Amino acid sequence: MTTPPTVPPPGSAPPTVPPPGSLPTGSAPPPRRTRPTPWVRTRLRATPTASLLAAALAFVAVLLAAGLPRALDRGADQALRDYLTGKGPTAASLYATAGARPVGPSAAELDSVLDVLRAQPGNPGTPGNPGDPGDPGGGFGLVPGAEVHGSLGLKTRSLTNPELPRPEEVPVALGLGYLKQAPEHTRLAAGRWPDGAAPGKPVEVALSHRAAETLNVRVGTVLNAAPSVTGAASAEVVGLYEAGDEADPYWADLPCLTRACLRVYPSALPKTYWQTYALVGAGGLERLVEWGGGATDFWRLPVDTGSLHVHELPETRQRIAAYVAGPTATQLMRASNRNDLRISSRLPALFEEAEARRRAAAPLTAIGPAGVAGVALVVFCLAAALTGDRRETELSLLLARGGSRPEILRRLLGESAVTVLPGAVVATVLAVSLLPTPRLAPALLAAAATTLFALLAFPVRALVLLSARRGRPAARRRLVGELLVVAATAAAVYEARSRGIAPAGQGVDPLLIAAPLLLALSGGLLLARIQPPLMGALARGAGRGSGVIGFLGLARAARGTGGRGRPSVLPLVALLLAVTTAGFGANVLTAVDGSRAQAARQSVGGDARIAAAAGDSLPQALTKAATGLTGVRTGLSVWTDSEAFLFGADGPGSPRVTVVVADPVAYAELARAAGRGQFDPALLAGGPGAADAPVPALFSKDLAAKATGSGYRLRLGGGEELRARPVGEFDGTPALPGAGAATIVLPAGPVLAQVPRAAKPNLWFGLGPVADARLRALVRETVPAAVAERLLIQTSEATAAELGRDPLQASAGRIFWGSVAAAAVFALLALLITLARAAPERAASLARLRTMGLRPRQGIALILAEALPQTVAAACGGGLLAAAAVALLGPAVDLSSLVGAAVPAGLRVLPRPLATQTLALAALAALAVLAEAAVSGRRQITTELRAGDSR
Repeated sequence: MTTPPTVPPPGSAPPTVPPPGSLPTGSAPPPRRTRPTPWVRTRLRATPTASLLAAALAFVAVLLAAGLPRALDRGADQALRDYLTGKGPTAASLYATAGARPVGPSAAELDSVLDVLRAQPGNPGTPGNPGDPGDPGGGFGLVPGAEVHGSLGLKTRSLTNPELPRPEEVPVALGLGYLKQAPEHTRLAAGRWPDGAAPGKPVEVALSHRAAETLNVRVGTVLNAAPSVTGAASAEVVGLYEAGDEADPYWADLPCLTRACLRVYPSALPKTYWQTYALVGAGGLERLVEWGGGATDFWRLPVDTGSLHVHELPETRQRIAAYVAGPTATQLMRASNRNDLRISSRLPALFEEAEARRRAAAPLTAIGPAGVAGVALVVFCLAAALTGDRRETELSLLLARGGSRPEILRRLLGESAVTVLPGAVVATVLAVSLLPTPRLAPALLAAAATTLFALLAFPVRALVLLSARRGRPAARRRLVGELLVVAATAAAVYEARSRGIAPAGQGVDPLLIAAPLLLALSGGLLLARIQPPLMGALARGAGRGSGVIGFLGLARAARGTGGRGRPSVLPLVALLLAVTTAGFGANVLTAVDGSRAQAARQSVGGDARIAAAAGDSLPQALTKAATGLTGVRTGLSVWTDSEAFLFGADGPGSPRVTVVVADPVAYAELARAAGRGQFDPALLAGGPGAADAPVPALFSKDLAAKATGSGYRLRLGGGEELRARPVGEFDGTPALPGAGAATIVLPAGPVLAQVPRAAKPNLWFGLGPVADARLRALVRETVPAAVAERLLIQTSEATAAELGRDPLQASAGRIFWGSVAAAAVFALLALLITLARAAPERAASLARLRTMGLRPRQGIALILAEALPQTVAAACGGGLLAAAAVALLGPAVDLSSLVGAAVPAGLRVLPRPLATQTLALAALAALAVLAEAAVSGRRQITTELRAGDSR
């Protein structure tokens, strides 16, 4: 019996405490208090490889998700800037004008108006004017130092100096202008810059050096103007200047200030004459008004296209519209004290066109990323399923020992947070740093959504495992879910067939994105359903043979490789999505290349074209050398006459027509290759007949509508007359690409007998892979330089390259191929995860078979027989689904925005790109299976066969 311890009475001395480390004789040690083991750290240390792989997967997924919106923004912004630049050096400018004061403007007044225009409130992009702190954006900046302002006379004056050249007895016309920034963009070649002039004396002007050479003018020459209502006037040339760069945008839209221009005088018989402008100094502005009968003050302010962003276009358009006609324009008139100040700009209209182009390309650009998102989603689900299968026993044990589901879920969320969040943060920062663009919200939203999914994938899977009920209810729920997916796919197909997708320019149609994904998902579900019986039938067929490897592999394939002996839908869906995305994208890009080549060929009229200047003909040596050029399959010389008239047609007058004379057979081949004006050459067959016999002729459709029963008579530009007999009609002609003029095609044989000058062609066309550089070099080698300068040389190769330089198309192409690559990588990852999920059971089975005499090579063959049929079936199914998606959505797809030219709407199935992508992904998947089989097949028997192993 144990004696209870004696308790000292109150107030007595405390008992003696033994020193640390010593215990009273015969006493038991006190209970040791243990700290709980840190869950997250322990779990991460237990599976470091799996944790690193999960972090890497989250990093890659978040990097792609955050980088995609920024890449799209950068591509759209660059496309907008290039589009504006391609419209001309002054397209992206604000242009303000006002009438000059009757007494003449002053230079200080012009400068003050420029300061008012630059300092307008509400323009946050202007230096020195940051705008309101709460400004929502959409501002635009002005290019610093690129402003052009001054004054130009309303009219030019004819000069009476007898020594000046007069091409057709029309005197030289001289206008005066004032440019404040002219000295900064020019160099004085002789003399000095002009200043003012006393009344009654000639006004001092500076003339361009090139104009002075053309007009035989030198420093000190006094130019006398013909008397007018403003009185006689004269100008003294005190200086000659040379433009630093005539291609500088500064000189754009300014009339003949860097050289003398040859103009056409409008009259019954047009005549040519020289016109140029001279510059006056700040003191000569009043005389400028007298010389020109008035003047226009102008201010050109180039907008900095580098500060424009597509997502701010609506606000920017509103601001510029306010400059043109709105409150800002009213404020500027009041601030500048110019009630007639008018501001114009092409930017609002160009913004509308650029936005329409972007909306037209957006649907085709969105298909690839949507496919990648679907495959990545499948990969996360597979990774969560793999982790859940390996930890299901552990989670069930925790639940059996009293752990609550919320507490287990909280611990799993802690694991996922430590694994996912660091990689996601680094990926987001990296995407923002590598792809700078001002808009941050879309990238952050995409990164947050991807991070959230990666964070919840495994905890949700674990919760499902802990709450799942086995048996028939689960099978029924799966069947209902599959039926719902099939029903949604059928609804999408019906909707696409009944209404089609939204027309180009109306933004992204959800149907265009959902239909291919639903097709792939339904295909995966269907394949998962028919795969087990199909593989079982193949296994029974293989079982009748002498070998056992095929039977065992196909039998295991019939059971499924998703773990637990169940077929897995997710890897099939991943492969189907990847192949469908790759096939659809490759089909679109191949169709774009083909349509662009055809559009370029129609624009040129063939693969190569050489045109002589008006009134000239092509040298025979040139046409002969061009026909023999390497790559030219067919060469055709054509004679055209655009000054012909047709008599005898129904309707008033005699219509003016363009006559095309060519060899019928070669011209028919050219029309067939160009896709314009195709006809049967037999219609124009036949050699020269009698001198007065009518010539067989093909009429364009507009002329064919005016046909009458009487004969036709053609009067050519040289006065020759021909009788024509219509034998057919055509729509368009390669000889006149893009022209809608009335045209008549005549055979060369009968025409040459009556019009000898038609033997000197002015056009040459070539068919075949003609290199642009080689053709231009041939022209330089064959004809003199003076003749070569007057020739127009075009090739379909160069034209197609020009059409393809649009950054909008390049960005769409990069997105497509990037999506294909990302989808392929994620699909391979899904396949590897699936193989790894079934690896423990397969490894144990192989080890048992090895004890029965299975050789290592047979083990590898067994793994291939198990996994390859499913992989190949999924790849082939994806190819078929891609073809189905193209056939379903293709008729409504408009490729004009990606081609760079107007092409007919529609996308047809192209077998070659579909087969290429299908075979490429199937080969990659087969290599992955082979690599995994080589690793799994060489595991040691003792590693897999352990006492008590339940596998």
